[in-house]
Amino acid sequence: MKTKLYVLALVLGGMLAGCSNGHNCSQARVKTGIDVLEEDGFAMFRGKRVGLCTNPTGVDRNLKSTVDIFYEAEDVNLVALFGPEHGVRGNVHAGDHVGNEVDSKTGITMYSLYGATRKPTQEMMDQIDVMVYDIQDNGCRSYTYISTMGMLMEACAEYDKELVILDRPNPLGGRKIEGNLVEDGYISFVSQFKIPYLYAQTPGELATYLNAKSDKPCKLTVVKMHGWTRDMNWDDTGLEWVVASPHVPHGSSCYFYPATGILGEFGFFNIGVGYTLPFEMVGSNWITNADSVANALNALNLPGVKFRPIYFKPFYAVGQGEQMQGIQIHIMDYDKVYLSEIQFYIVQELYKLYPEHDLFRDCNQNRFNMFDKVCGTNYIREHFSQGYNWSDVKPYWDKDIEAYRQESSLYYLY
Repeated sequence: MKTKLYVLALVLGGMLAGCSNGHNCSQARVKTGIDVLEEDGFAMFRGKRVGLCTNPTGVDRNLKSTVDIFYEAEDVNLVALFGPEHGVRGNVHAGDHVGNEVDSKTGITMYSLYGATRKPTQEMMDQIDVMVYDIQDNGCRSYTYISTMGMLMEACAEYDKELVILDRPNPLGGRKIEGNLVEDGYISFVSQFKIPYLYAQTPGELATYLNAKSDKPCKLTVVKMHGWTRDMNWDDTGLEWVVASPHVPHGSSCYFYPATGILGEFGFFNIGVGYTLPFEMVGSNWITNADSVANALNALNLPGVKFRPIYFKPFYAVGQGEQMQGIQIHIMDYDKVYLSEIQFYIVQELYKLYPEHDLFRDCNQNRFNMFDKVCGTNYIREHFSQGYNWSDVKPYWDKDIEAYRQESSLYYLY
């Protein structure tokens, strides 16, 4: 393993500046990798041509973009920018093709890693000596930023370049591991690695783990955070949240993304996308009694979560302009809630109440492919659809959790 940890001197008693939205700056407990790097004066980049893969979430504690920080720093020769899904400046809608262009603020070429190629080409890599990755993830494997990170690791190994990861928190914390490992045949950009659906690692930790498992590891440096601990979810960090993608507008959005995101693959549920509660609700135009749905789900006594009936009309996306009913999800105890299984219990109870809506039968079979990729297997769909009882499938969903916890913990940095 060629991984090394870049441990930088930290100023004891320093306070995180630039907090807003009512946060008390003295209570912000975490410094991200870019904050630590700024304090060091960018010594590690002197004399090197730097490529930076980032997006709007790449900011320091004063909410200044890492792009602009690097561009203005005397000791950083920033020569190229690389953008994941949504682009470097975040101006591209989810799933849309991203093209190469010139950054209007710095004049530096921005290469798309979500367009014609998802891995930097030799022509791109020949321009740089070191690649830097600074993106805030949401802690769920189907979110594509970690897939981009994996492509950078492959390119750096192939072209003998160093990869520096400016570490950031896992907003779900460092303890929630949920879901089976991705299986052969279901590797895709929404399930790039054989990891659980929720993997409980920071980007730096995940990269360290993947690098150790790789047949061709890259030269990896992780600039560690200061102050982050495994029991912190996003709200505990004191950090400001920058919109990670159009439908992940708040740090708390990360808690709900794994609770309903898989249902979005059906194509006929509204999961709050197009309304004001992305990923926090599930509704449809064929649900006729929201109270009965909420009552059925609450009767399950699922730990850490409650359900409330909701009536809404989406502004766009599924059901645009239609009157819908459904349930809103309320996380009451984050430590106890099992996020990813919430959506499967919702389907279970909806089938009991509305058996005429056999979701897997009614679903366009073209959607099955993406559903299976997000689940990392076809087992969940094939067995859950037989009787719509989550208890029949839950052992499979849970089977890899403890083994992965033990194995991945060997590469924890915090």
